[in-house]
Amino acid sequence: MFRKLSILTPLLLFGFISIVHATSTTPIIPGIDLGSNDPAGVSNSLSIILFITILSIAPAILVLMTCFTRIIVVLGFVRTALGTQQSPPNQVLIGLALFLTFFIMGPTFSQINQNAFQPFMDGKMGQQEAFKAAASPLKEFMAKQTREKDLQIFLDYAKIKQPKNITDIPLTALVPAYAISELKSAFQMGFMIFIPFLVIDMIVSSVLMSMGMMMLPPVMISLPFKILLFILVDGWSLIVKSLLMSF
Repeated sequence: MFRKLSILTPLLLFGFISIVHATSTTPIIPGIDLGSNDPAGVSNSLSIILFITILSIAPAILVLMTCFTRIIVVLGFVRTALGTQQSPPNQVLIGLALFLTFFIMGPTFSQINQNAFQPFMDGKMGQQEAFKAAASPLKEFMAKQTREKDLQIFLDYAKIKQPKNITDIPLTALVPAYAISELKSAFQMGFMIFIPFLVIDMIVSSVLMSMGMMMLPPVMISLPFKILLFILVDGWSLIVKSLLMSF
């Protein structure tokens, strides 16, 4: 142990001296100067900060403002109904859900790119105008999948007047209402997925009890039959097709 400490000590001292030397010089951050008198420089700095902020909340935007929630919940129900534990693994399910999300949201993302992102990058549109233009396609997509009852809960709580158009709905009320509606739709699909596998479990349990094999776990016997049924009906294609048709 002392030998290891004697080897690490010079390295730690060298790292400490390097840090002190680096902090002794004045740090230079190009492009970020909020105290400048140049409006263009301040605008560029704010744009960079805004871009970094958007990247930090990108996972929340992806989960709550796209179809990712419904897809990943339904895929999780499929794995639970099959009883295959960690097969397919989480990485595979998340990857499949991401690519399905990009496929379904492709037209919406194209509208955002054409109507908001490209004009903003070309300097033809300000930040507020670009935000409104980008929010409009997302609002249209979310409003189609949101139940009026769920949306009315948040509108009544915030005491917001009944909006006349979809674009008038505030995102603070539309996003949670959309998330609740997506969870309800996903659980409805999950219930329908569970039924055939539950029937197999009941049949296997009844057969084992009639044969007096009470000590044999029914899950061990029903698992191959559930996997076989899922393969014969081409389950993954049916699940993906049902998800695509649901949007």
